[in-house]
Amino acid sequence: MPLERILVVDDEEAVRGVVATMLERSGYATTMADGADAALARLQEGPAYDLVLSDIMMPGTDGLTLLHRICTEHPGTPVVMVTAVQDVHVATNAFRSGAIDYLLKPFARTQLESVVKRAMEQGRVTKQNAAYRQNLEAIIASRTGRLRETMEDLERSYDTTLEAMGDALDLRDEETEGHSRRVTAYTIAMARAMGLGAEELKVIARGAFLHDLGKIATPDTILLKPGKLDADEMAIMREHCRHGYEMVCKIPFLKDAAEIVYTHQERFDGKGYPRGLSRDAIPLGARIFAIADTLDAMTSDRPYRKGTTYEAARDEIARCAGGQFDPEIVAVFLKVPLESWIELRQEVAKMSPAVLSARLCRPAATMLNLAPAEQEV
Repeated sequence: MPLERILVVDDEEAVRGVVATMLERSGYATTMADGADAALARLQEGPAYDLVLSDIMMPGTDGLTLLHRICTEHPGTPVVMVTAVQDVHVATNAFRSGAIDYLLKPFARTQLESVVKRAMEQGRVTKQNAAYRQNLEAIIASRTGRLRETMEDLERSYDTTLEAMGDALDLRDEETEGHSRRVTAYTIAMARAMGLGAEELKVIARGAFLHDLGKIATPDTILLKPGKLDADEMAIMREHCRHGYEMVCKIPFLKDAAEIVYTHQERFDGKGYPRGLSRDAIPLGARIFAIADTLDAMTSDRPYRKGTTYEAARDEIARCAGGQFDPEIVAVFLKVPLESWIELRQEVAKMSPAVLSARLCRPAATMLNLAPAEQEV
């Protein structure tokens, strides 16, 4: 084992020589310094010292100032102060400044050995505690990182499952194939243009993607009916908002998204369904979605009609501002160039389910990269 190293600091050559000799006879390796500046230079050279034994009363920089510098620049290095001044205030200042012990001159070798032994032991305990704390912090950081990765993997698996549910609904209703993906992309593009944060975007994306999930409970005779629904059939169809909400709200991480599923057919003027909510009583995500839903419905082909142009859809949405739609969100929508919506639709059409799922699962951007840069208004 290498000898423990002690730095002896005293302006009197004879004193530091005697102290160094005593310590060497006790099995320590010593280095001497004739003042604070020399001591600091030795400490900078390394390797680290196990203990500094310093006089207090020295010309120039005194021992207490040296003690402060050591505590600041070399934390963890134990320091024992040595002095001939028998003043309780001096001792108190030394301890307050960070000294771990105090030795009065003149002293016997046994006193010196006893003080040094205690200081060395305390220094070892301090270093062990520091190493343990550092190791513990590393373990915590590592486990936190693994937990975060696990949660992200779990979240990705959730969103992959959600996409499968949305695709299953699209397959059931061939007329609206791809609708869930497109309205999600449109909704997030507008939400991004409004400056919403990542967590809000994630909730809105999930709510938009699952908005029609309740139609799973709608009878095929109604859902797939080629003609116009009668009043009773329409009442049953409108139940899909509640059915979807009841399905989604049972899943803890979809609690907020469930509110969008429940309210996606409400109108800004209160004439929507199922509860006739109006204005701010409708979640922001649902108010954004309403515009995206209309945009996709008007521009998509149906067996009984051809889809209209994006320009015509834009004009109709503008006309309905303040009635069906939130006028502030309509204003954001109108600032987006028509070409951006067309490009966005084309991008969504090209994507495989796996790629779209990856976009949906990005916590910080949830499908934002689907939207052209021009949409940031």
